[in-house]
Amino acid sequence: MAYKDTHPKPDDRSDNVEKLQHMIHDTIENIEASHETMQLSSEEEKQTIAEKNKRREEAIEGMRAEIKDESRSE
Repeated sequence: MAYKDTHPKPDDRSDNVEKLQHMIHDTIENIEASHETMQLSSEEEKQTIAEKNKRREEAIEGMRAEIKDESRSE
């Protein structure tokens, strides 16, 4: 049986800002794509998409705040 290291990995946050920026970019692309989808959607689907976009925008705000926190701690 192979030996397993039971020590936790060190907390490496060196690339958190880069990852968060990538996540923000992807989320913005999803919002933009949803606007195109809305043009072909029913009113009910448009409402669902609008609600999802609101949550996406809130997530972006949180990610931006986290980027600020990360850059302060560097």
